Amino acid sequence: MQNYPIHTDDQLLKRLYQNDEGAFAEIYNRYWKPLYTSAHNILQVREAAQDAVQEVFISLWKRRQDLQVDVLQSYLHQAVRFQVFKAVRAGKTDQDFFNRLSLISKDILIEDPVLFKELESIYQQLIQSLPPDEQEIFLLHRDGGLTYKQIAEQKNISVKTVEKKMSRALKEIRYGMDDAMLVVLVTSATMMLPHNF
Repeated sequence: MQNYPIHTDDQLLKRLYQNDEGAFAEIYNRYWKPLYTSAHNILQVREAAQDAVQEVFISLWKRRQDLQVDVLQSYLHQAVRFQVFKAVRAGKTDQDFFNRLSLISKDILIEDPVLFKELESIYQQLIQSLPPDEQEIFLLHRDGGLTYKQIAEQKNISVKTVEKKMSRALKEIRYGMDDAMLVVLVTSATMMLPHNF
């Protein structure tokens, strides 16, 4: 009988490739909690974080014979981050998005400063690509800290107009950053991800 808890990750991977359910269960037990914590720190929604982690393990088992994993821990964290981005794309509120973007950006900064700079550059390019009036309103709100009402008074337009322009700006940046961050995740991977991630 195998004593799975004393196995190294590499040993567990080899047994996983051989359809060993005990090895899979040990990987699950070993990594479920840290993966859940990582997902929940960004998503802030228990069910969404659980779903993200569950998707990672479902795919790990289904694709166990096709995977090319160098470092199990890195692979799992990379995979759960990908699932987190999919959850971000599904969208909560705009403010929630930028809060999550901030957390994710810090994570990327720590792990890979070069990719963080690339991500920051894309973010700035997206802002610069906005129509001038939307760009100004976005920057007044984000950098200037002005409320929609204050922006409306400063620009002598209605609050509803500010809301519409801000909504359009946020939508463009949100989708642009979603795409950019997904690219960052894929290109920064140290191992191949399953195709259905």
